[in-house]
Parts: sequence; C-alpha cells; structure tokens
Amino acid sequence: MFYAFAFPDDFVSLPAAIAATAAARPDATALICGSDRRDYAALAARVERVACALAAAGVGKGDRVAMLAQASIAYVELFLGTLAAGACAVPLSGLASPESLAAMVADAGAKVFAVDRHYLGLASTAQAPFRLGLDHAEPGWPSFEDWLAGAPASRPEVAIGREDPFNIIYSSGTTGTPKGIVHAHGTREGIIRRMSGEGIDETSVSLFATPLYSNTTLVVLLPTLAKGGTAILMPKFDVTHYLALARQHRATVTMLVPVQYQRLLEHPDFDRYDLSSFRLKWCTSAPLRAELKRQLITRWPGKFIEIYGLTEGGGSCLLRAHDHPGKLHTVGQPAPNADIRIIDPDGRELPRGEVGEVVGRAASMMLGYHNRPELTEAILWRSPDGQIFFRSGDMGRFDEDGFLVLLDRAKDVIISGGFNIYPVDIEAELSRHPAVADCAVIGVPSERWGETPLGLVVLRPGMAASADELTAFVNGRVGKAQRVAGIEFRDTLPRSPIGKLLKRELRVPYWAG
Repeated sequence: MFYAFAFPDDFVSLPAAIAATAAARPDATALICGSDRRDYAALAARVERVACALAAAGVGKGDRVAMLAQASIAYVELFLGTLAAGACAVPLSGLASPESLAAMVADAGAKVFAVDRHYLGLASTAQAPFRLGLDHAEPGWPSFEDWLAGAPASRPEVAIGREDPFNIIYSSGTTGTPKGIVHAHGTREGIIRRMSGEGIDETSVSLFATPLYSNTTLVVLLPTLAKGGTAILMPKFDVTHYLALARQHRATVTMLVPVQYQRLLEHPDFDRYDLSSFRLKWCTSAPLRAELKRQLITRWPGKFIEIYGLTEGGGSCLLRAHDHPGKLHTVGQPAPNADIRIIDPDGRELPRGEVGEVVGRAASMMLGYHNRPELTEAILWRSPDGQIFFRSGDMGRFDEDGFLVLLDRAKDVIISGGFNIYPVDIEAELSRHPAVADCAVIGVPSERWGETPLGLVVLRPGMAASADELTAFVNGRVGKAQRVAGIEFRDTLPRSPIGKLLKRELRVPYWAG
C-alpha cells in the first residue's frame, strides 16, 4: 500500500457515522431523489437490512458487490449496505461496451451484480453468482425489494478497518478492461475529514447531477452523508431541473464538472434563479477555463473551489477561486498534506517554472490497481529519498507563487517540428471568439512537421463564423509554432459522462491507416 501520511487514530467507518447520525438526529433528511426520501433513521435501517441480505447470500469481508444504475436512493442503500457488510463496492459506468462491462464484473470477481432497468440490456452478458434487479424484476434478476423482504433480521458482526477495501472504481474506457482503482476505508475517511474542514457538515444540502460511479460524485456525497447533511440526487442532468431543485431545496453545496457549469451559466434565465443559499461549489474531472471560473465567482453566490487530482489519489491541488481571482488560469496550490512535484522524462525533479510531468503523494492514495501489479508499479515515481509518488500523466509547471499551471495530458502534447505544443494554450485563445461554444485542438499528420495542430469547433446556436475567420483569429493570438493548420466544425465534441473530452476519439480518423 502507498499511504504517505499517517491516519488519525480515531477512525470511524462511513456506516458507523451514518448510524451515529440516525441515533442523534433520526428525523433529519438524508437523501432526496425525485419524490423519494429517506431520513437518517430509515436510511440506517435500510443499510443494515442490505448488510443482512448480503451476509445471508454468502457475501463476507472483502467480497465485491458490483452495481450499474442511474442515481437513486436504492443505489446508495446498496452501496452503503455493502460497506456495512464488510464488502467492497464496485460502481460501474454505463459508458462501457457490453464486452468491457462483462470484463469488469469478471475482473472484480463480483459475487453480486445489481442493475437497474435503464442498463439491463447493456448488462445482459455480465455474469455473477447472484444478479439483482435494483428497480425491476426479470427472469434471472430478482427484485431488490423482494430480496430485502426475505433477509434475516440479524447478521454476524464485521469489524471494518482503515486498510480494508472500500471500493473499486474502474478508469474510464469503452474497450478492453479498464483499470480497477482500489480505495481503502482509511483513504475515504481522510477525504471526509478534509471536506468537512472545507465546510461540509450537518447543515449542508448538497445537490448532485453526476453519476454515482464517479469519484467526482463520491468525494462530496460521502462526506455529506458522513456528516449528517442532506444529499439531493439527479438521475440525469438537466439545466432547468437543476436550477429548480437548487432553488426549491435551498442547496448549499454542489459538485459539477466543467461542461455542466458551462451549460448552467449559458441558460438564458440563470441570473433569475435565487441561488443565494449556496455556500460552496466544487469542480473537478476536467480543465475549467478561466473565463468560466470568473463567471462562477461573480454570478453564482458562494465560494468556488476547483480540485485537480487523480482518482488514484496521490495528492491534489485546490484553487480557491474566490480568494485568488488573479490565478484563474491555474489549478491552485497543493492541498494540505499533499506533496506535488514536477519531473522530467528521466525522472529528475525540476525546479519551479520548468515544464514536466506532475507527480504527487498524500494520505489519499489507492491501495493499487485490482489484479494489475505491473500497472500499479508503472504509476509509481520514487524520489531520491525513497518516497512513493503517483505519476499523473499530466504536464504542468509551478508559477512564481507556487500555483500549478496545468498544460495537457502527456499523450495529448503535439510535437511539431521538434517543438512541444500544448493544445490547452491554443484552446484558451480559440474559446475567446464569441461564436465558439466548445473547441478542441488535436495533432494531425503533417509531411513537413510530423504533426500539426488542428482546431475542432462547435459554434454557439444562432451564431456564425467561417473556418478562415476562426483560423485567422486564433493564429493572430498564439505564437508562430502554435498556429493551427485549419479549423473544422463539429455538431458536438465527444465527452465522457463526467465531462472529460475524449481526444483519442477525435484523433483516430486522422491517424488511422
């Protein structure tokens, strides 16, 4: 394991924290999803019921329970009940192909696989000793509610330790078997402590519109429940519905990805909604442009914090945008107890100001990739004094004030005529054109330069601009080596469900064959 810092002695597991809230504030609202609600007394009882049903099904300490569903209260109950039983939760992405999904279920060695009706077709070929219909009953898929109704009233007590597996989160991917990232209970408890220090507590009303399989969601959802706050779940993101829920429930906290913030701020009635209840807004998973950050701190009440880090852990940076409006082009400074450094291709540490790969270490570090020791070893960088860091694959540099300026994924850097070109710099300028709604810059083949930048643009509805106009616009704002060979238009750009731009998909047609 790769814990870089010691955990506090007073470890409290998430199920124990929820049980404590149920005892102290049984009527407090824990979960809201549409018309469905749970107070903490009911949530704790349902979590215990799930744990009893799992124990009766032969699921014990360290066993895996996989789940594939849209956000729902039943999903959260199954997740928490899995933890209470001493087992490991495996939330899966609906973005995967049927073959990849089946491979992940097999790789996890899941004893139970629960699916809602929305993903039943996708999951039909995945095999597990016991399959469960989270909101339905089909042949071979008994219903969650019937299963709980037949559960015994008690179970053997299971001790949960800080080093026990909490979850396996599979890295994004549409083909093959993605890497399974294993987090420990102690890692999650450390994140809960850190987030509570940022203001998540029993008064928090947190609004979620990202999938429950994503670490983006879990880093705020789990602290909200651990501290006795209220979590509002959206099975599917919709701009108008999000704004209505925020106003109706007087939301105080949210975690969104950049594309969601962009769509919300572009809504014609955004400024008419009363969002004055917000105290804290979070963003992670993909780069957020400086202009959007500026709008978030001027048009949307409450603090705004951007998180940069890996699902694997290994340290993070925090940009408290409301405190540092002059640093919106950065992703902030290393979080407390995080050690972030920059290294060159040979693994030598670089001084402040030089560009290299970002590496980091902290208490929030995964146990490793499930069943993939060779890949676990590949992510490690060892400092001269033997400390273990995780390699991010991201290129960046620290500025004169210790703020991290993030450039691009190492694999997305364009090498043209021997020069490294960082697409993010070109994208930042291209996005300044008033007709550009979304854009990406990729490297395409060039006989003269090896590869050269190409801009891909989505125009704003009702606005027009020619390829020549945009090419001239951006090339007049960047250095000679950064100039794009041209602009092509797209209706949309491919993104994952949590907003990550899928540049590999954009590059494939140009490099195939």
